[in-house]
Amino acid sequence: MSVVALGVPSVRGPASGAPATGPLIDTFGRVATDLRVSLTDLCNLRCTYCMPAEGLDWLPAEQKLHRPELIRLLGIAITRLGITSVRFTGGEPLVVPYLEEIVAATAALRPRPEITLTTNGIGLEARAAALRAAGLDRINVSLDTVDAQRFAAITRRDRLDAVLAGLRAAKAAGLSPVKVNAVLDPVSGLEDAVALLRFCLANGYQLRIIEQMPLDAGHAWRRDRAVRADDILAALRAEFTLTPHPEPRGSAPAELWQVRDGTAPDAAVLGDVGVIASVSHAFCASCDRTRLTADGQIRNCLFARDETDLRDALRAGADDDALEATWRAAMWGKAAGHGINDPGFVQPDRPMSAIGG
Repeated sequence: MSVVALGVPSVRGPASGAPATGPLIDTFGRVATDLRVSLTDLCNLRCTYCMPAEGLDWLPAEQKLHRPELIRLLGIAITRLGITSVRFTGGEPLVVPYLEEIVAATAALRPRPEITLTTNGIGLEARAAALRAAGLDRINVSLDTVDAQRFAAITRRDRLDAVLAGLRAAKAAGLSPVKVNAVLDPVSGLEDAVALLRFCLANGYQLRIIEQMPLDAGHAWRRDRAVRADDILAALRAEFTLTPHPEPRGSAPAELWQVRDGTAPDAAVLGDVGVIASVSHAFCASCDRTRLTADGQIRNCLFARDETDLRDALRAGADDDALEATWRAAMWGKAAGHGINDPGFVQPDRPMSAIGG
């Protein structure tokens, strides 16, 4: 099987080093335009596939980027490196009290990037309007089931009502389209997928189902237990008519399907659903993402085994030229693929909660 079929690029660029100007590119010719920024590793849920019930050893406050440091790095990314989309993540970004300030500072940069947020939705009801006013464009809310008992079992918190209220507030505030991100439970997940799609269609949300990835804190992920994309689509097709989405996928992680009201060629489109098959159908060849952790580390892949420290360089007095060059060098060395399906794959030390989505 070719590397293209495996979802990894097949042509390497020159080996002379990262370009000093132009787009943020790697040696395979992929251009990073999408920046994922983890604002904190803290979270107010304890999802079973992410962290233990007692939580984790959180980053000390002095290790995290201060607001002016983060805003400076965002400026470098957008004005010098060609970043056009910024997604704020966590942990849980809504536990950050100055989130609106960060969003507003990002919206003030030129050229203005698209600004999105991934959240578990707890606390969103009270802040959705303020976030919209600050400049937030869109939002993704994590919701793995609409069954209250299953939600409490998965998240170890009885907060489904708060998440549903947050979704309603986001829609009312105009953070459209409101997307729902779901990671399915190995036991009840296929049933939950059907119920989630019904819920999203009824409320005007867009569902994105994500294959569980080996990024849990306990390193307990098992391939044979995770729900695969093909099984998800089979379960949905048993209840809904799905047709391929007419828009090209491009660098988007989700493969989209239109949900139609019946099987006739002219059947009305009720909405769409996406499946992100990071494990079973890797899409590394089209990856356009770079990541900044809450403690100022650049990660060129979710599954990278090493990081590049911008925080210490910044605090040691590095100017913007030096920080830009360091970021470019970090991305230049990006691997062809995440390697999950390689025999020698080793899960990164940091869990998802410390990396950001």
